[in-house]
Amino acid sequence: MAGKKPNFILFITDQHRGDWLGCAGHPVVQTPHIDAIAGQGTRFTQFHVASQVCMPNRASLLTGRFPSVHGLRSNGALLPRSANTFVDVLAAGGYRTASIGKSHLQPMTGTKRPGPRPDTGPIAEAWKEDGEDYLTEDPTRFADDASGEVDLPYYGYQTVIAANEHGDRCGGHYGRWFRRQANDWRALHDDANELPHDYTCPQVYRTPVPEALYPTAFIRDRAIDYLSDRAGDDDPFFLFVSFPDPHHPFNPPGRYWDMYRPEQFEVALPYRAHKNPTPPLQFLDRLRREGATPLTAQTAFMADDRQLREAMALTAGMITMVDDAIGSVMASVRELGLDDDTVIAFTSDHGDYLGDFNMLLKGSPPFRSVTNVAFLWSDPKDPTPRVTDALGSTVDIGATILDRAGLKPYNGMQGKSLAAAIAGGGAGPRAHLFSEYNDGAARLGFPTPPLVRSLITPTHRLTVYLGEDWGELYDLVADPHETCNLWDEPGHAELKAALVLQLTHELIDQMDRSPAPVYVA
Repeated sequence: MAGKKPNFILFITDQHRGDWLGCAGHPVVQTPHIDAIAGQGTRFTQFHVASQVCMPNRASLLTGRFPSVHGLRSNGALLPRSANTFVDVLAAGGYRTASIGKSHLQPMTGTKRPGPRPDTGPIAEAWKEDGEDYLTEDPTRFADDASGEVDLPYYGYQTVIAANEHGDRCGGHYGRWFRRQANDWRALHDDANELPHDYTCPQVYRTPVPEALYPTAFIRDRAIDYLSDRAGDDDPFFLFVSFPDPHHPFNPPGRYWDMYRPEQFEVALPYRAHKNPTPPLQFLDRLRREGATPLTAQTAFMADDRQLREAMALTAGMITMVDDAIGSVMASVRELGLDDDTVIAFTSDHGDYLGDFNMLLKGSPPFRSVTNVAFLWSDPKDPTPRVTDALGSTVDIGATILDRAGLKPYNGMQGKSLAAAIAGGGAGPRAHLFSEYNDGAARLGFPTPPLVRSLITPTHRLTVYLGEDWGELYDLVADPHETCNLWDEPGHAELKAALVLQLTHELIDQMDRSPAPVYVA
């Protein structure tokens, strides 16, 4: 339709490092459908998250702001009710908006953090809390005797179909659907009925849940249903399709379990490859040698080479299942005649160490494996395949979508449009990237929950840990795998000082500029 604004579909995976795609050169993982998106658009090689953990980075994607500014600083918090998002802007600009799958802008487990809260007076916090009435992702809302309704609009979304948590036992609307589809759902969720296997890696589980009832299939089908409903509409749409995989546990269903074999993968970057391991790496190595258990199921740990290869093979299975689901959604886009005016984007909320320095999962050390994720942008107006090394951040996604939609961002958005880089216009809007990580627990040997700030340039990565007299400095050109920490090298003292100064400027810039003053004092 002439004059109609473009539609958008944003696919996002969970805990999926940027180099685990065929289009990024992975020699084993098969992702032909995601590769096809890259083949008709722009692939960013230097795209990094605002924070290498789920909730803060997902909130940064929605708000275009860094965690210390938007307020969802660590997992277990929630994005304030008062926060605007780029989805709000789209809705105000005439878009139909929908989120299908994992949102994770609020706690989704229903489990409160152990330990006492800070000892305070009759008022506990500096900010008035949103209250339990706004815990929309709480699993009790989706119990069989509950309404299952989501308070709408939800951060700008007019339609929400939730698949919360991870693995084969996601909750939300998916959980209710699963219980109605499977008369034997209790047996399918009983650990005693795990299918036989000989893997020993922690958090490996061979689920009896069939492919057709697995969360990835549910999200695929609901996305296709939404597209069918939108076909022929005069209003443009924005569809957020969020898969909980390949986040651990490592449990691809059905044929995806043995689609890959551990022997196909190698531990290319073992712990011994690091020439001067930082204290967190030394701590994890000691735990591995002592056979100690990680603090929680979400805590990074080190494993032996066989276990790492097992995790890689099963992660690859989950990725290929997601890729197949994306292929089905894209086939529906074409069948419904939506491909001529729909922009397709793909990213992930953060990566996974997945064997680097013998580690699994994610944590405070901001190695490239957890901060560098894919960002693909395919626009029917310009399907020219491109690869760019322009720097980009998760906070830039919303600004880029708004730019393409012809809508202005709100005051306080820190993201910058990547439109010029997408069109092959050179280095892009950023000379360097900032990221932050705020842990919710004292782990990896830190005496208190670590607060981490990083600066990434085209040539170096500098990282500072609050209260620590050590830090990290890596030459990303000479040492792309970050195996030699130059922090204490005298020959790099001048460079370190310059990067610390630049990081200081970034920290000063982490000020909320909203609301803007409207009166003369």
